[in-house]
Amino acid sequence: MEFDTDWRTLGKHRIRLRSAKGFPTEVMYQLAEVTRTAVDNNMSARARIVDIVFQQEKTYDITVGSTLVEDRICAPQLEAAIATVMGLLPDQVNILVRIVAQEEVDLHFGVYERMLAEKVGAVPPIQ
Repeated sequence: MEFDTDWRTLGKHRIRLRSAKGFPTEVMYQLAEVTRTAVDNNMSARARIVDIVFQQEKTYDITVGSTLVEDRICAPQLEAAIATVMGLLPDQVNILVRIVAQEEVDLHFGVYERMLAEKVGAVPPIQ
């Protein structure tokens, strides 16, 4: 059992929370909710938060999967906005938008999120 990982479903997002310092804290859950709101209101409907990792250096790495390249454009502004809301420095929040070809994922609810997570390497493929 992994004590540094937890899974959260927030709306259409199935998010893996990982912490280098042990089990994810309430601050990580709040960050996930703020990130969900930011992504839902600023990125395309295909964008999904896949992974949030808290590093030892007190930085948060957020992986977003999408099938639209345009979702990369707003990542720097979302980093600054999320950092401000959470009371962090702008360089403590890093958003990586991974683009996956639409042909590689099934767009049915639940399946899409799982396949995005597999493509960005957050979870192993189902055997």
